[in-house]
Amino acid sequence: MHEAFSARMAELQRRMADDGLDAALLTDADSIYYLTGYWGYLGTEFGRPTLLFVPRAGDPTLITPLMESDMARAMVRLADIRPWEDGIGAEWRGPLDALLGQVGRIKLGIERLLVPALIAEHLRAVHGTLEMADATRLLAEMRMIKSAEELAVMRQAGEVAVAMATAAEAVIGEGVPEYEVALAVIAGGTRKAAALLDGTAADGGAERFFSPTIYNLQILQSGHDTCLVHRRSTVRRIQRGDPVYLCFCGIANFRLCKLGFDREYFVGEVTDEQARSYETTLAAQRAALDAIRPGVPAEEPHAAAEAVYREAGFAPGYRTGRAVGYSFLESPELKTGDRTLLQPGMTFAVDGGITVAGRYGTRVGDSIVVTGAGHEVLTPYPKELRVL
Repeated sequence: MHEAFSARMAELQRRMADDGLDAALLTDADSIYYLTGYWGYLGTEFGRPTLLFVPRAGDPTLITPLMESDMARAMVRLADIRPWEDGIGAEWRGPLDALLGQVGRIKLGIERLLVPALIAEHLRAVHGTLEMADATRLLAEMRMIKSAEELAVMRQAGEVAVAMATAAEAVIGEGVPEYEVALAVIAGGTRKAAALLDGTAADGGAERFFSPTIYNLQILQSGHDTCLVHRRSTVRRIQRGDPVYLCFCGIANFRLCKLGFDREYFVGEVTDEQARSYETTLAAQRAALDAIRPGVPAEEPHAAAEAVYREAGFAPGYRTGRAVGYSFLESPELKTGDRTLLQPGMTFAVDGGITVAGRYGTRVGDSIVVTGAGHEVLTPYPKELRVL
């Protein structure tokens, strides 16, 4: 994998030259991992930013907290890693100012909307005379098409997501507290991830830095609360006749690859109204999936789903999908106005969803990769209407 990171860095520098950028300063953890293979466990939210300075030519520089620096050296092959320590000197500002002072007047690329306010304010106050340009597009375009190695990990992430859904389905039932379902999800996903992280991957030893433990708050609602789309699991006990909705989008994360995945079940019985809503939800997702193929504008699958909702008498939703990968949200999006042409190797979470305010909601979601012939599902798990 070290060769893959080196190739990405070289490609970014080539694109920077084409765009007339002399250097780039990257502050987003996902972007830093994509280019170097490094990620820390404490970031700007703890007052400990990690920064990556990339010149148009030559070696990049990683600025990271001292307590993370040994791990950084073990994770990546970077010649220039500059640690900083809390309360010592100017902290991270010291090595950053030294770098920017050495290069003089340059055109500096930044991911404008991803720069934390702490860093953005320092750049404004101390380096405000620098010409700064938004380099978000450069990395976003690079990350749109997944490599064979990335797709292999995303397929494994799909296996983990399926294990999570399997574990949840096994415990859903009358009288079961929602949090018990969430615990089953974590256990099922963790055990699958541990089996995949068997220590034999030929990745230069990087596998030892990935934890199999599945974490984050499980998005789960039951009963009338299924209309509260992103509520987390509570102590509420599932009752007969309840729909039970699980969204794994913030929790299906394996080797830093993040997928979108949603499933819904009905306990004991389902009303005709709920069944019709759920079947419409499936039909909308199916229409979107059927529209996905190379050369199609990203907004067209969304339009196909909207047509299904309207024909059935339901209001259309905000978007039908989003690109996924090392970030929860990448480019492009399956929504009105996004005219990006789909290409093989793009990966998306593709959703169907209906909310009946104050009463219930029906939802389904899968992650897919665009292929030459259409798409491949990365989360192959049953989604027909089922009463448990």
